[in-house]
Amino acid sequence: MSTQHVIVIGAGIVGVSTALRARRHGLDVTLIDRLPPGDATSFGNAGVLASLSVIPVTVPGLLGKVPKMLTDPIGPLYLRWQYFPKIIPWLLDYLSNCKPERTRYIAEHLAGVTGNSLEEHQALAKGTPAEKRIRTMEYAFAYRSRAGFDGDAFAWNIRRELGFDFDVHEGDEVREVEPALGPNYNCLVVSRAHHGTIDEPGNYVKDLAATFADEGGRILTADVREIVVRDQKFSGVRLESDEVVEGDHLALAGGVWSTRLLEPLGVKIPLEAERGYHVELHGCNVEPRHAVSITDGKFVATPMRGRLRLAGLVELAGIDAPAIKAPIKTLIAHAKNAFPDLQWESQTDWMGRRPSTPDSLPVIGPVPNIKGLHLAFGHQHIGLTGGPRTGRLVADSIAGQTPNVDLSPYSVERFKR
Repeated sequence: MSTQHVIVIGAGIVGVSTALRARRHGLDVTLIDRLPPGDATSFGNAGVLASLSVIPVTVPGLLGKVPKMLTDPIGPLYLRWQYFPKIIPWLLDYLSNCKPERTRYIAEHLAGVTGNSLEEHQALAKGTPAEKRIRTMEYAFAYRSRAGFDGDAFAWNIRRELGFDFDVHEGDEVREVEPALGPNYNCLVVSRAHHGTIDEPGNYVKDLAATFADEGGRILTADVREIVVRDQKFSGVRLESDEVVEGDHLALAGGVWSTRLLEPLGVKIPLEAERGYHVELHGCNVEPRHAVSITDGKFVATPMRGRLRLAGLVELAGIDAPAIKAPIKTLIAHAKNAFPDLQWESQTDWMGRRPSTPDSLPVIGPVPNIKGLHLAFGHQHIGLTGGPRTGRLVADSIAGQTPNVDLSPYSVERFKR
């Protein structure tokens, strides 16, 4: 029997993890993306392996906070009003999840993807050039006061119920634990275990992709125009050049662009681009001991080699609209407030597109009515954290092994009306 040929579309952390795992199962694997590995959304994330990031944005009470978020000149949410009519159906579904029972359900199943992220990355990268980019580092959440933490008690209680332990520090103890923080933040919550960071996430993905190639995988830089299905079975992909690459299985990990390939097949998934921004401060004089989430600013400050990356915020503007400058100014304003001694020599700015479903859960697993088609996208803010586990689950499924996580909560079937 000939070796099965697996095609993976998308060379971000999810796609590269899937390709590498499938190759290690002994399968013949081709990884396809229009960009080099690690050059799209995986390039610009916060770089945090945040296993406890299981609480969706859609917590109870969110709707009442949206007006202030939109009108605050340095708020965390940006909306292109000309795009608003198009996004209304997705927003209504999204906001319908702002209920306690839905928050608990989503958190439980996000934990199925994010759990043991540090160990999943270490296992994937062991013995490869990517391994040196993984750092064990605890994740901290900075609040202006204890009242801010108490206001988030619902979310922290869920985390604790799911096994994520943490310590709370107040007053002068905050500066002892995290000296980089200024006096405006007087409550610090620090995770106890299983967290880390990735130095230069884009290059980390490139290192993993190079390992995939060294282990016999093929990388093809091309734009996929069409998924070819015959008799309800995947048979290949058609490139923009009109060349057809034949295969037995397809793992679609194309992020926010995935639905453009699925819609002609009648597979409809409500997916939006939650656009996020980062600014990297080079030659920075501040290096926090932790990856620090500045809770009122809705961004994360992550120390990386020779620089500090500030990443976060949300802009709703679709896939194709150009980046704007306001989120960069917001990130810098909040960073100066959190780290009053902050200085830097130069900076680089970036915008990426997080693929987000209305229920904040990724889409993982086979498409029931198309044999050989497997989905792996929709990880919103947890793509780096959940990428290796997702890749392992999808590769195991393709290889005929039973995944050790129930994939039904992530199934595309949940979107059928």
